Parts: sequence; C-alpha cells; structure tokens
Amino acid sequence: MTDFDEIYNQYFREVYLFVYSLSRNHSLAEEVTQETFFKALKSIDSFKGHCKLSVWLCQIANNTYFSHMDKQKRLDPEHTITGASGDNIEEAILKKDDVFRIHKALHHLHEPYKEVFTLRVFGELSYAQISQLFEKSESWARVTFYRSKHKIQELLKEES
Repeated sequence: MTDFDEIYNQYFREVYLFVYSLSRNHSLAEEVTQETFFKALKSIDSFKGHCKLSVWLCQIANNTYFSHMDKQKRLDPEHTITGASGDNIEEAILKKDDVFRIHKALHHLHEPYKEVFTLRVFGELSYAQISQLFEKSESWARVTFYRSKHKIQELLKEES
C-alpha cells in the first residue's frame, strides 16, 4: 500500500490537471481523479509497463470522465446529487431540500466514512487536516471521503 501512496502522491496533480483540462470544473476533476486512483488501485496488477504509469493513469481518467459524462446525460439531474450543471455533493448542502436527505443518508454510514464526510463537508477541513486527525495519509483521507460520498449518493438514489 505504501507503493500506491507514492504513486498517488507523485501522479495526483498530473492526473487532476488532465481531467481539469477536459472538464473545466474543479469539483468534477477532483471527483474523477479520485475515482481514477480507486480504479487504478483495484487493477494495478494489470499494469504491464508497456507505457508510462502517468499515461496509464490518464487513460483510466479519460475513460472515467467520459463514462461519468455519459451517465450524467442519462440521469435526470433533479434526482441526483451530481447534476449536469456541475453541482456536487458539497454544493448540495446549500440546497435546503437536500440537507435533510443527506443527513439521513449520513446517519446510515459506518465510521470512518461518516466522520470523514462530516469533517470535509460540514467542518470544511482539508484532506491534510483530516489525515492528521486520523493519523493516516492524505491519500487515505481523499479515498475515504470519495467512498463516503459515493455511499451517500447510492443511499440517495435508493431513497428516490
């Protein structure tokens, strides 16, 4: 896992900037970048070394971004937290209708997902601060937040 933390730290910015160049949306670029590293972690054994690691990661990011955009086109933005307008779960907090639904979904999460999500969204802490609180790496904080956000989105979809 330490090797993957090094990969994450070394290539995060490059992958993020690549996704941002596609999306021109900071929130979406961060979300897609997190998903990219999650997918890369799950399939790191399939990396054969035929290209640079950064190229492989950007290929995953490219596929993830376009899959995300295709999915958004198929979904009704009023029934999802991530709509076509680029809104994300953090911005949904400002929408009073969604606050209660998000809190209800948050109530069903297990730790550390519940606390990491709360610290990031409601406490507005950085990933570095969250990682210090849990005495974990910053990449752990990012991945845990990403997973918690997706668990909440799944719960909200089930509710609809």
